[in-house]
Amino acid sequence: MVTPLLVPDRGAAGAEPTRLLKFHAPEIVFGIDSLAEAAPAAVRLGAVRPLLVTDPGLLAAGWVDELLGYLRGEGLDARVWSDLTPNPKDHEIAAGHEYYRDNGCDVLIALGGGSVIDAAKGIAILAANGGNILDYEGVDRAPAPIPPLVMVPSTSGTGADVSQFCIVTDTTRGTKITILGRALVPDITVIDPRLLTTMPEWLNAATGLDALTHGIEAFVSLGHNRLTDHHALRAVAMVTENLPATMVRPGDMPARVEMAQASLEAGLAFTNAILGAAHAMSHQVGGMLDLPHGVINGVLLPHVIRFNAEADPAPFATIAECLGLPEHRDTPAVAALAVADRVERLAREVGVPKGLAELGVTEDDLPRLAAQTLQDACLSTNPRTADHAQIHALFRAAL
Repeated sequence: MVTPLLVPDRGAAGAEPTRLLKFHAPEIVFGIDSLAEAAPAAVRLGAVRPLLVTDPGLLAAGWVDELLGYLRGEGLDARVWSDLTPNPKDHEIAAGHEYYRDNGCDVLIALGGGSVIDAAKGIAILAANGGNILDYEGVDRAPAPIPPLVMVPSTSGTGADVSQFCIVTDTTRGTKITILGRALVPDITVIDPRLLTTMPEWLNAATGLDALTHGIEAFVSLGHNRLTDHHALRAVAMVTENLPATMVRPGDMPARVEMAQASLEAGLAFTNAILGAAHAMSHQVGGMLDLPHGVINGVLLPHVIRFNAEADPAPFATIAECLGLPEHRDTPAVAALAVADRVERLAREVGVPKGLAELGVTEDDLPRLAAQTLQDACLSTNPRTADHAQIHALFRAAL
């Protein structure tokens, strides 16, 4: 497998070499034992009484105690809030904001996976803007500057630690909403691959497939550009090559470092290029059934690749070459189908179900899921337009 160092210009980026581009990214600290750097990072952002947002799994793993030691060593009066479940709920973010406010906190530090990081972003939005977190669905809906954010990811896939996204479950409607804005790009992210070794197997698989989906969807997105393509392709290659090894050898640090970098690069790609139909669809299933986002992506992504490739297979042929698939020498259409098949094999290899029915989705759910997908912001940058009937058909194919 070859990770490309150069990506040929294509599409809008190649046609408009002078086009103005922007690339959003936080300050990044990366490496084994870098967890200690989160404390001076918080100090540099003006922390006195930071709120450490985390979850029970990170508490049990011992990472919270280690980080608290570093924070206290810097003289910080850190408070801990961990009353979170996977796929952060609107009422949980409201409770976290109340805790933040009542304790007079300032800087927010998130130690955990995507759910923890999204919750911290949601608390930050409310701390500055008030109201209900669901009020901020959409793009740039939170006008007031939010408190500083330090992110310490404990999974290798969500990319939330570098992204301008915040995903929240609307418990009344049973769906996930997308909050998007440049202000949500964290100030500093500290990536210590040691933290990945305590992920349960299912979470390792789910977040790894999420990173893969980020890379593929960012590369083919209508919002891609010459600054995102390289990160997207590297992420796709690194996940495909290293995720299986981390499943069978959880303590394999070289593979963990590669997966940590894959997650980072995928995050940098998708926060700037945005995503596509796989994420738009996955958000609806995850919101309805409260299931792991990456697992749903693993089921949906091959179907979305085939659908998008019918309109334009060329970008997928580049991905096929990146993955070293022999079909990249064939027609772009054949190469694109080979990418879909390779993604499907990887998903099966790490234990993802074959279809949505195994996750609890029924035929009766499909009209509602399709209608909600059409309202998701991620669909706007999918490379092929899709109507209700086409999204419904994609969901049915994935059952």
